[in-house]
Amino acid sequence: MIAIVLGTRPEIIKMSPVIRECEKKGLDYFILHTGQHYSYEMDRVFFEELDLPKAEYNLDVGSGTHAEQTGKIMIGVEKILMKERPDVVLVQGDTNTVLAGALATTKLHIKVGHVEAGLRSYDERMPEQTKTDLNTSQTKE
Repeated sequence: MIAIVLGTRPEIIKMSPVIRECEKKGLDYFILHTGQHYSYEMDRVFFEELDLPKAEYNLDVGSGTHAEQTGKIMIGVEKILMKERPDVVLVQGDTNTVLAGALATTKLHIKVGHVEAGLRSYDERMPEQTKTDLNTSQTKE
């Protein structure tokens, strides 16, 4: 079974092809929505416009400090993962949802897959760039 953990507008948009592929292939999966983004304009409208199934779980964590929000997400994700015991958990991006989801997954000894959309510019002045090329795992000098 595959768990797809998302909670923000970019994650919903970028994970939509993964969700569609799971449906197309008839894979056993579920969506766990953290509720990091929760307004209609930042959340439900994208599920509607992208014709995505409703999340099986929604933590409804809402606002708070980074630590409060991340902690609430981690606690909620852990409970659901302990119940469902998926084979792999997929996350995307670099949000509180991703940090908490990946950490809870790792602590439960479940495989985690990080899906990142977009092209690498190799311009290290951009905040999304890292010194590691994720495609080859070779450190750039």
